[in-house]
Amino acid sequence: MSTIADVAKRAGVSKMTVSRVINNSGYISQDTRSRVEEAIAELGYIPNALARSLRFKQTQTIALIVTDITNPFFTTIARGVEDTASELGFSVIFCNTDESPEEEQEYIRVLMQKQIDGLLLVPARSRPDSVALLQDKTIPLVLLDRQLPGQSIDSVRCDSELGAYRLVRHLLDLGHRRIAMLSGPADVTTAADRVAGWQRALREAGLDAPAGLLEYGTYSVESGYAMARRALEASPRPTAFFTANNFIAVGAVRALVERGLRVPEDVSFVTFDDLPPTMVIDPFFTSAMQPAYEMGRQATLLLLDRLEGKGPDGPQETILPPEFVFRRSSGPPPGTRPAED
Repeated sequence: MSTIADVAKRAGVSKMTVSRVINNSGYISQDTRSRVEEAIAELGYIPNALARSLRFKQTQTIALIVTDITNPFFTTIARGVEDTASELGFSVIFCNTDESPEEEQEYIRVLMQKQIDGLLLVPARSRPDSVALLQDKTIPLVLLDRQLPGQSIDSVRCDSELGAYRLVRHLLDLGHRRIAMLSGPADVTTAADRVAGWQRALREAGLDAPAGLLEYGTYSVESGYAMARRALEASPRPTAFFTANNFIAVGAVRALVERGLRVPEDVSFVTFDDLPPTMVIDPFFTSAMQPAYEMGRQATLLLLDRLEGKGPDGPQETILPPEFVFRRSSGPPPGTRPAED
């Protein structure tokens, strides 16, 4: 196995010069840099990452903890994180909590033992327990997608309240007045924000939130199915559903189909987030789509800036707007459509 001394000899430079090229530190002429890089390539020299981490007190490794890696939204965030980190010379460790605060804290303990440089976290719940573990060790942290109320922490998220408001306004403009809201866990900020957007749209239309049409559950297909079944028992029945994410939407549509209801002829549908091609449902959903890749990219850049001591003095909050796609799943309420010829 080649050593740094072998590279130095092949390139005709000192070991210090080779080290400077590898670590991109100090001034090196382009000619010298090229000779060293050619020698490294010819000899197949692999720098000792452990030695570098001990010297610079960095492992060039960050971690991303998400709540459900099977959800295409989080998969796309992870791609944005990995692409950006890789471009800047960092590796990423991925962890999945299945919305469990206990698993989240266990992952954080393990990651601290591995001496990660920083962490990107989608909190499982709106509690500061996990953050306290990191703050004790002064490990840089950026929150993704969700907030931790009362905590001053860098964060990157989409405007969930605005997205919900716009989707419900769309249903109201179509003539719907009984709009069911199927949300995520009540103690997760994205769920609370989307309920707040639903409520604001109804309030501006002079409507009260319909009794029995607000359901809290989990961001899962099974929960969407159960919540929709309960909402369908309301009398009169809702003419439209707003679901807080794509998995809830899939479960809710399953409950509608079971009842023999058609979308959008009998019930209209709008939701947060899109579905991958393998889960396409006809008609495809009217959606507020979050810029998941860009969220992952910006969160990674912010975290790496913090590692270099850059950025504003206080916590930085980045809120990105959703994009809206209006498809056939939303239409006027039954009985209000013009008669077909």
